[in-house]
Amino acid sequence: MNVVDLARPAEEVAPELLGATLTHDTPAGTVSITITETEAYSGTADPASHAYRGRTPRNAVMFGPAGHLYVYRSHGLHWCANIVTGTDGIASAVLIRAGRVIEGEDLARERRGAEVETPRLARGPGNFCQALGITAEHNGTDLLTGPSVELSEGEPVPAALIRVGPRVGVSRAHDWQHRFYLAGDPTVSAYRLSPRAKPSGGA
Repeated sequence: MNVVDLARPAEEVAPELLGATLTHDTPAGTVSITITETEAYSGTADPASHAYRGRTPRNAVMFGPAGHLYVYRSHGLHWCANIVTGTDGIASAVLIRAGRVIEGEDLARERRGAEVETPRLARGPGNFCQALGITAEHNGTDLLTGPSVELSEGEPVPAALIRVGPRVGVSRAHDWQHRFYLAGDPTVSAYRLSPRAKPSGGA
């Protein structure tokens, strides 16, 4: 079920995805995670976006249609998941940075490690994907039709609980106010400025 109108710019969709849920059904079981932190990436107009220099085989999913999952490998270590937004043919996506496990905690913990504290199970984009069981094979998945990975509606989040800030860990356009998160939520990741970041006159 479409939780919001995804066929809009990423910076408009990103705050509205807070409180929505991603669910992954596997033979091992089901894990559902409510989204608590997102980042918007605006495609060819955004120096921090994978699509900034145009379409490639790696980023092709980012160019639409909206509602599909764009999965990439970060630093050769972790999978990261993005929900494609905007108009078909124009790159735009929302990175899912963190969430709260609401179903399948035992399976999420098995994937993440027995020693991991509950709020940290899906804190950070790599941990989110690991807890949910998302890998390269899910790149291009249609989240609106399922059947294995699905985006669904959650409880509406009051605007007063949504905070906005700069994006985490990127060196270009890091000061763009395109990070959205739930105030005071323990699952939200810590802000970290890239050591290579330079002022860019944020959008």
